Amino acid sequence: MIPPKHVAIIMDGNGRWGIKKKNSRNYGHKKGLVAVGNIINAAIEKKIEYLTLFIFSTENWRRPINEINYLFNLLNIYIDKEIKNLQKKKIKIKVIGNIKPFPKKLRSKIKNLEKITNSNKKIQINMALNYGSRQEIINSFKIISQKKLKFSEKNVEKYLYTRGIPDPDILIRTGKTNRISNFLIWQIIYSEIFFLNKMWPDFTKNDFFKIINSFLRIRRNFGGLNDRNN
Repeated sequence: MIPPKHVAIIMDGNGRWGIKKKNSRNYGHKKGLVAVGNIINAAIEKKIEYLTLFIFSTENWRRPINEINYLFNLLNIYIDKEIKNLQKKKIKIKVIGNIKPFPKKLRSKIKNLEKITNSNKKIQINMALNYGSRQEIINSFKIISQKKLKFSEKNVEKYLYTRGIPDPDILIRTGKTNRISNFLIWQIIYSEIFFLNKMWPDFTKNDFFKIINSFLRIRRNFGGLNDRNN
C-alpha cells in the first residue's frame, strides 16, 4: 500500500471539551492548540507531505464575538511563538480560504508567515482559515466565467484554494460528529474518512498512527477493480 501524502483534519470538539473540563470554551481552544503541535510532529514522523487543518470556517462567524476574538488572539500568539520553530523544522505554511475579513494585524502576520516559510520542504501545513468549500467552488466558477474558459474539472481545480496540492488520502474528524461540514467537498471524493468518538484536545499521536496503519490496510480501487475482484 502506498503511504498517504496528504491528511486533512476537522478538529472538532474543542469548545465542548473546554465546557466539560473548565466550563470554558476558550480553555478548550487553548488545549486544542497543544494537540495541533503534537499532530504536526506525528505527521512529520510519518513523512506526511501535506497536512490540512480546518481552523476557522465561514460558518464560525456565527459564534459569540468574544469567542471569535479569542480565536484570533490565539492565532496571533501561536504565530509569534512558533515562527522560529516552524523555520527550524522546515515547515511550510499555506493558507486556504479568504482572510480578507480578518483583523489587519492578523492578516499581515499570516501573510508574513507564508512568505517566510515558503521555501521549506519538510511538510506543508495548509491552514483552512475562513474556509468554506461551497464558497471555494463558487469562487472558482466565477474566475472561469470571467476568463471565459471552458468549464472542466481541470479548470475548476486550477482556481480552487488547493491548486497544486494533491487531494487528501485521509480525512479525520474528531468530536463525535459524523459529517463533513463544508470542508474540501471537491477534494475528498476518494479520501478514506475516519470519524472519532473523542474531542480534539484528546486526540493523540497514537490515535493518528492507528489511523495511518488502518489506511495502509485498505485496498483503494478508485472506481476500478482489483485483482481479487476480477
